[in-house]
Amino acid sequence: MLKVWGRTTSINVQKVLWTLGELDLPFERVDAGLHFGVNTEEWYRRMNPNGLVPTIDDEGFVLWESNAIVRYLAARYGMGRICPVDLAERADADRWMEWHSTSAWGTALRIVFFNLYRARPEQRDPKAADAALRDANRWFALLDAHLVGRTWITGDRFTMGDIPMGAATHRYLNMPIERPATPALAAWYARLLERPAFREYVALPLS
Repeated sequence: MLKVWGRTTSINVQKVLWTLGELDLPFERVDAGLHFGVNTEEWYRRMNPNGLVPTIDDEGFVLWESNAIVRYLAARYGMGRICPVDLAERADADRWMEWHSTSAWGTALRIVFFNLYRARPEQRDPKAADAALRDANRWFALLDAHLVGRTWITGDRFTMGDIPMGAATHRYLNMPIERPATPALAAWYARLLERPAFREYVALPLS
């Protein structure tokens, strides 16, 4: 059985669990990261030298980096479903997965989230958080504009491209921050909430 190491409060783990839920794949999950430890153990570092979560073991194939895991699972178990067969459609989904890491979440919203939920008082940097929030609002306004007239990120069909930004959007829309109106983004998020796997693994209280 496929095995996942990672805590359920990690956005990167949530992406993987959501993907597994969409594909109806059975799996075993082991708590790891933060107060659970495990990821600091030598045996874990041999699997994932970064010492981060998630890591998966699928019949002996070990993989880390959450978006790479989502792509792998989608291609192996969801080709033609959440992984488009057409290369142009797949590249379209893939670009939004990259954009999640390089723009919306990776360079902006992650900093806001860390300051609000993870950092100890002495670690908080309000100026950095304010600057990151301005960037995050700009990135999410861009996504809102893209979603006008679209049901899902790549068009009429839910794909792996919706997963990373869907997880980030749950945090964006539920953090106590000032946001511009984003009606298309809100409508897309409402559609995500109709998906059982999203509700089970992503739409959780923030912590």
